[in-house]
Amino acid sequence: MGAQQDKMYCTRYLGGQGPPALIDQANGDVKGSYAEVSEGSQPEGQMTWVILHRDLPGYPGDNTIQINYVFADGIQTDKHPNPGQTFLGMRTLAYLPDNRDGRRILRLLDKAFYQRLVFTIATNENGEDMVTWADIPHKTTPDAGKDRDSYPDPDYLKTARKILKDKVIE
Repeated sequence: MGAQQDKMYCTRYLGGQGPPALIDQANGDVKGSYAEVSEGSQPEGQMTWVILHRDLPGYPGDNTIQINYVFADGIQTDKHPNPGQTFLGMRTLAYLPDNRDGRRILRLLDKAFYQRLVFTIATNENGEDMVTWADIPHKTTPDAGKDRDSYPDPDYLKTARKILKDKVIE
């Protein structure tokens, strides 16, 4: 048998339209969604979390995960709207229930933060460039309320997981 026949994998039977060979994937010879991890335009920052001994509305009996995000003021890079210009940093908090689903979302948010997908830089109504949320939803109010940033919201964890999955964060 020639070398070409020794390399048997799904693509051979799908007219070249199947996934790449495992050896190609392992060697990094793959282009496209198999090899690329998208990276956003989030500036350098810090994400930490602590457990609060209180429950969130809609999650009685579960503690609360408080996520702390911190971004210092800085200079924009070529990934930002106005390279070389300053931007305003921010400090913000977000909350998750401390249960299996909440910890899963925390793990996914941590991956998304590492890939620079949670925040971005945008211009505010005063014309200042500043760090702001990208498009991954967060609950920033730990108390009951009617706005979209508060609990109770029985669909939030499912919605957040779907949005993260759509960004290939699993």
